[in-house]
Amino acid sequence: MGEDVEAPAQWDCPRCGFPAGMDPVNPPAPVRNEPYKTHLAYVKERRSDEDGAALLEEALEALRVRRNGRVPG
Repeated sequence: MGEDVEAPAQWDCPRCGFPAGMDPVNPPAPVRNEPYKTHLAYVKERRSDEDGAALLEEALEALRVRRNGRVPG
């Protein structure tokens, strides 16, 4: 029973969780997990510090206008 089943070329090791294979000399490379990136990290990849400062100033001015009820100018 089960003699006609082939072993997979690669599987996850039950002890360490890394990929395992049939060749002990050349084991499969571990999967590289990308670290979690915050929204801010993605924004910093797309915008320069100067762009960020300009956007912040624009947003602060819009808040000031809403709080004071004055027209920007």
